[in-house]
Amino acid sequence: MMGPTASESRNIIFLKAVMYNFKIETDKKAYDEYIESHGGWYIQSSRWERVKEAWKCTFVSGFQGDEMVLAALVMEREFPAAGKILYCPNGPVCDYENKGLLSEFTAFAKKLLCERKATCFIIDPPVSLRIDGETQESGVKLHKALLSLGYEFNGNIANYTYKQPVQLFIPLRDENGNTVPADKLLKKCEKGVRYSVRLGQNRGIFARTFHIDDIDADSGIMDDFVNVMKDTSTRDSFVERDGSYCAKLLEEFDGASDLKIVYYDLELDKELQEKRQHRKVQCLAQLDGAHEKKARQLNEEISSIDKQTEHFESRMKEVSDFIASGGQTAKAKLGSDHTLIPLAGGLSIYYAGIGSCLFGGTKDVIRNETRSSHYLNYLRLCESVERDCYLHDLGYIKVKEPGLNPDGTLGKMEAQPNFEGIFSFKKSFGSNYHEFIGEYILVGNRLKYYAYSQLMPKAKDAKIALLKKLRGR
Repeated sequence: MMGPTASESRNIIFLKAVMYNFKIETDKKAYDEYIESHGGWYIQSSRWERVKEAWKCTFVSGFQGDEMVLAALVMEREFPAAGKILYCPNGPVCDYENKGLLSEFTAFAKKLLCERKATCFIIDPPVSLRIDGETQESGVKLHKALLSLGYEFNGNIANYTYKQPVQLFIPLRDENGNTVPADKLLKKCEKGVRYSVRLGQNRGIFARTFHIDDIDADSGIMDDFVNVMKDTSTRDSFVERDGSYCAKLLEEFDGASDLKIVYYDLELDKELQEKRQHRKVQCLAQLDGAHEKKARQLNEEISSIDKQTEHFESRMKEVSDFIASGGQTAKAKLGSDHTLIPLAGGLSIYYAGIGSCLFGGTKDVIRNETRSSHYLNYLRLCESVERDCYLHDLGYIKVKEPGLNPDGTLGKMEAQPNFEGIFSFKKSFGSNYHEFIGEYILVGNRLKYYAYSQLMPKAKDAKIALLKKLRGR
């Protein structure tokens, strides 16, 4: 029997191993089924290929006999001066405790690196090094295993390919594996969160959930979201993008994603204030002749209404100044002739039991008066519970350059000064923070890797600074 032709060899990479076989997967349905059933992330699915159009994607499957034991998305892109980069988001989906499997996948990766004449092969395994500051032995063991297999550890967090190594997660199931209702999760949140969720609903805010069909029918929805984000967000990952990128995410993850926007209804707030004032008149009338305990209760209620009136008047002035200065009101067709202002927005993806908050922001107007960011994040948490997720990912935290531990792993990670408030905010929801072991790299071309790791970040920083400046105009 004749072997494969040269052309076939270029198109199909097949590595015979002692125990495991690896191949380029063409059955994306089978690939995705493995990813979803083995705790993969949306950035490891075949859908990610259609979002990251600038990258060429290869899907790798690993087998022990007939049993599939590994799946990995390998993304490929050419950069000026830096050459071809191979990036495997979150690393392969596999059992990281199986060093034999990891070793043979690494051999396959080195072969792929050589055949594609690539500068480097990058992975960032989702294995925790620490949780809430407590060292995780699995993370330390994997770090040592990867170094022994020839990977280099990237200790420069600022130059990570995709994300920071600190993320905050809220477990949505109890020790018996049962889903915890959203109202019970709210009780575990800090008092300020619980207060804020109740508060906003009494100050004229409401939320809407949109999907790609809604956005296709009304472009004003995405305009509202982008307006919120660009008013407050300085995240590099959003500065470089616009509504079309967000719409692409919603389209490719249709059925597993949504866009939530919190709006402020000026007229509704006035109606609520009128009801409070009417109640105050009733309380004053009941005071005459009321016994001591009843009078004390009425006076407390009157005092509460007066405090709420002070806040209402403050909102009225802030909103009036905002509108007078040309501030942005809602563009979406929401079936109301009221004055509506988009205050907060968030885009989420729900995949393989994990609800991930990709983008989120709050407009810098009456934010302290309505606590719309708390309200939005609670609604996103409710959605994850409704979809039977086991984990809710509040997103990453940008951290300071941490230095290294004696064993070579990342040292203590603290939030950057401008992220300390965000860190506290996300922790207030009862989340715990996971410090991942970081990026590991197989270097193919040392000179081009230097250009990629040292020169490209400087060029990117300059680009981001320019975009932020232009956006501020």
